[in-house]
Amino acid sequence: MQPTHSSQTPVYTPYTVIDKSRQGMPRSEADRVAGLAGLTDIEVARILNMSIRNLHRLKADNKLARDASERLLLLTNLLRHGLDVFDGDAETLAEWLRSPIRELNSQSPLFLLDTTTGFGLVDDVLGRIEHGIVG
Repeated sequence: MQPTHSSQTPVYTPYTVIDKSRQGMPRSEADRVAGLAGLTDIEVARILNMSIRNLHRLKADNKLARDASERLLLLTNLLRHGLDVFDGDAETLAEWLRSPIRELNSQSPLFLLDTTTGFGLVDDVLGRIEHGIVG
């Protein structure tokens, strides 16, 4: 189930993620999404399963590969959810993403975002925070 967001940043449904992944997302979108929570190029490259060098080689209008595009769309959804949970406070979200979380086996959410399973685990924790359920 997709969370509902009132902000202007799109939240992608599962079928939209599939369609947009197949089309390929533009490299420039990675920079825009990173800006939502102050992610570094190194962090974004790791999440997209790319080397920093390959990320930097891409021009703004170059399309990311299918897998990297899917990860970028999942990251967009996750960051929008996180911003909603933390009342739009990007600094708090950035700090939370980099902090070890007991519910995540004492790993930082950011550390887990190199796998699609990690995205689900991190989103679940955000959902529990959103609903006041403390692990």
